[in-house]
Amino acid sequence: MLAGLVEVAWSQSIKPTENGTRPLPTPLCFVLAAGAVYLLSLAMNTLPVGTAYAVFTGIGAAGAIVPGVLVHNDPLGVGRMAALVLIVGGVALARATSP
Repeated sequence: MLAGLVEVAWSQSIKPTENGTRPLPTPLCFVLAAGAVYLLSLAMNTLPVGTAYAVFTGIGAAGAIVPGVLVHNDPLGVGRMAALVLIVGGVALARATSP
């Protein structure tokens, strides 16, 4: 879960780098990316690789959409809302059925 949350922070830190040209946001973006991958690797110590990665990317995908809508005024139509429901449901199912 923590890896996914750090991935959400990382996804939101990309745009402020302005293509890697801003000196403060750019290193922060790299640190968050490395932190997310490190935390994912720790999760893989106790979860199957597929489950860990599915949960990680699912949290990241859903978590990137929500701040995008709230902070960056990204559009949120019926299709994106349905995608969010499917992503969250898939993550929950993958985690619930994992050994």
